[in-house]
Amino acid sequence: MRRSPLHDRHQALGAKFAEFGGWEMPLEYAGGGVLREHAAVRSGVGVFDVSHLGKARVSGPGAADYVDATLSNSLARIEPGKAQYTLCCDDATGGVVDDLIAYLRGHDEVFLVPNAANCAEVVARLAAQAPDGVEVVDLHDDFVVLAVQGPRSDDVLAAAGLPAGHGYMSFVQAGWQGAPVTVCRTGYTGERGYELVAPAHAGPDLWDAILAAGEAYGIAACGLGARDTLRTEMGYPLHGQDISLDITPVQARLGWAVGWKKPAFWGRAVLSAERATGPARRLLGLESRGRGIPRPGMSVVDADGAPVGVVTSGTFSPTRRMGIGLALLDARVNEGDEVAVDVRGRREAFAVRRPPFVEASPTS
Repeated sequence: MRRSPLHDRHQALGAKFAEFGGWEMPLEYAGGGVLREHAAVRSGVGVFDVSHLGKARVSGPGAADYVDATLSNSLARIEPGKAQYTLCCDDATGGVVDDLIAYLRGHDEVFLVPNAANCAEVVARLAAQAPDGVEVVDLHDDFVVLAVQGPRSDDVLAAAGLPAGHGYMSFVQAGWQGAPVTVCRTGYTGERGYELVAPAHAGPDLWDAILAAGEAYGIAACGLGARDTLRTEMGYPLHGQDISLDITPVQARLGWAVGWKKPAFWGRAVLSAERATGPARRLLGLESRGRGIPRPGMSVVDADGAPVGVVTSGTFSPTRRMGIGLALLDARVNEGDEVAVDVRGRREAFAVRRPPFVEASPTS
């Protein structure tokens, strides 16, 4: 398995490691585990090493136009200095190859952050069809990515000598101890926060500086366990579970991340047809009516016991103190319906609802 440039730092903090997307990454840290780390982000601040995420650059004359003609969202909606959630879809099936963040640096450069396991595939697909003069480069190992998340994230960045306070989904370039750092107002937790993209060699010192700056605010180093509970509370999809080559953006209710009026993007024809007829299944939320905790792969049945879907993500919500999840359900299942989930042979009652399960922080 691959390791982050911060691996030694995680070991020193007593991290418990797990495999994720081919990487050995911290699952949780000694001194409190997932529940403490989750609470720190919701009430104060936490920092995640998400350097396993992919990094790629598309550059050259017309690079932004090329990305716009391939990925789902419309780059015309944003301007340089802004980032955008978008999808790489399969042109033939409309399934999701990956979801990613696109940083629009200018008309001739777009920086992409795919998921760990899918970076090479996204790069390969983009490179295969790139027009003359447009270069697609895999930079997976060249950068670290730190996510500083929570209501006190602005204070921590300011204390570390980094810019903060800019608008949601915008990014600024900064210098930090001689290293260029991109500071973007985004994240995967639903809280106010930032993602820092820095050269790999600067990662360990930057991690140390963030932890030192956050000490006054009770900062917690956070692992993948808290990242999963936080994102599930928000209903954010995880590729490979809630979206995949077998699950389209229409089924996953991600149509807002599709530029439907664009003349071209991968999967446009099949996705437009599915949107017009309506999907046969939809990704919706499940909220426990009792003590049941859903897990991926568990079956969902209606009041008559007939199968209506499957759980794609599920966990215990530390904020709500109940079981919550996402499930791919037949289109005949609607918000407000009651269903049951087969939890280890027991049928547990759940209500169908639209995420998020907790209130999102302001994005302004």
